[in-house]
Amino acid sequence: MTVFPHAKINIGLHVIAKLADGYHRIETVLYPVKIHDVLEMIPHRRGKSLEFSVSGDASPLAVEDNLCVKAFRLLEKRFDLPPVKMHLHKTIPSGAGLGGGSSDAAYTLRLANELFGLGMHDTELAGLARQLGSDCAFFIDDRPAYAFGKGDQLRTSAVDLSGCFLVVVMPPHQVSTAAAYRQVVPRRADHSLEQSCMADPSTWKGRIRNDFEATVFRDFPVLPEIKDMLYREGAVYASMSGSGAALYGIFPEKVALPALERECRVFYDV
Repeated sequence: MTVFPHAKINIGLHVIAKLADGYHRIETVLYPVKIHDVLEMIPHRRGKSLEFSVSGDASPLAVEDNLCVKAFRLLEKRFDLPPVKMHLHKTIPSGAGLGGGSSDAAYTLRLANELFGLGMHDTELAGLARQLGSDCAFFIDDRPAYAFGKGDQLRTSAVDLSGCFLVVVMPPHQVSTAAAYRQVVPRRADHSLEQSCMADPSTWKGRIRNDFEATVFRDFPVLPEIKDMLYREGAVYASMSGSGAALYGIFPEKVALPALERECRVFYDV
């Protein structure tokens, strides 16, 4: 059985406070986008419990460090699963702030639940997903959501970009999420992000911010240049997604960005 885990973008991201346990209190709106990995799971009769392989744009991780494997191991603790072969083909860039690893983990849970008839409802799947990463639960429901707390608490959002032309740009750089959090300076939000995102995207510029941009842009000066180029090409709003390095632009109509394609991966109409 094969599924297609998808990416996400962050519409705004406020890092509000650092918590005693080392995590941060944040708020953001998560929006699904049409950039997909491919995940296949096949039962097999003999061999070890899991044979896992990966191809495509994959980070060099040890097998047991891959979030798909961690998700499968989590299920093994609760269910008597048969041996499986699992293959992940990566298209969602790594180190991009697009949630590819989290999506792969969530879709592993969903795929195993369906393939083996485990009978878990979405609420139970989301609870397991939260053990794998703060934004993993978002990929269980697959709808725009306001995320708060540590980013793992979700409330459905009515944000709708279906009438816009969305472009995602991945430069030839990766950003470590852990490093980005170490450098970010928490600050109180001066408005309700959840409410601000309900306005037309043409009103977002200058109001909806990503707090990671201040430090990540300093370390990767090409990123603000890409953001400025998106605005020059007609974007009504442009931002870095998550902790970067991917950026996106929201356009009122279809565009082509050949100048960016020379150095970056550009995903159109996502």
